[in-house]
Amino acid sequence: MDEAEQDWDLLTAGEPRRCERSGVVRRAFIARGFDAWSCDTEPADDGSNRHIRDDVRNHLDGGWDLLAVMHPPCTILCNSGVKWLYIGGKKVNGPDPQRWAELGEAADFYRTLRDARQIQRRAIENPVMHRYAIEMTRRGRTQFVQPWWFGDPYFKATGLELIGLPDLHPTNRLTPPRPGTAEHKAWSRVHREPPGPDRARRRSETFPGLAAAMAKQWGEQLLTDMERLAA
Repeated sequence: MDEAEQDWDLLTAGEPRRCERSGVVRRAFIARGFDAWSCDTEPADDGSNRHIRDDVRNHLDGGWDLLAVMHPPCTILCNSGVKWLYIGGKKVNGPDPQRWAELGEAADFYRTLRDARQIQRRAIENPVMHRYAIEMTRRGRTQFVQPWWFGDPYFKATGLELIGLPDLHPTNRLTPPRPGTAEHKAWSRVHREPPGPDRARRRSETFPGLAAAMAKQWGEQLLTDMERLAA
């Protein structure tokens, strides 16, 4: 049966304040014939009408077959930002109450979506977390992937906590350039984004090769599940 004939509903989402506005993952699933929607409090960058402009937590009971949360609040969870949990970025100054409150909110958001058992298949993206984030999110087994596994010449470790979904397999593994070369620097440009209002959004966008692998491999899993149910 052709994928375009399937009636699987997929929701790709970001954190309540930003991120799955690019529509990269949504478009990858739609290209394979799935009924996919993105969700963000910001409008979709591509102007799609298959975009829900709201907090994703208000839509978890929508009968979705798969939830792909591609952009939890990474800044406060990632290991590189752990120093900012302390005043002035120095532990000797003591905890920064506002930042710890933000960490608590981010961890709660992560757990809410990861534990949304009404959606059988869930993929929660996460950065390389610091130990407080790991403890507060109670993160489970996580697969880490790189864009260059899927044909995109970038370095950026991306974690995927998967529930009811298989690990992703590389589809077009590139050969990373040697450290110290201009090409290696170019592959690292995600980490060299200059400060500015769009820095966080640019750093968090999903690469097209990774999105295509998700749509193909997880899409095939959805079809397998459907065939099993129909048997």
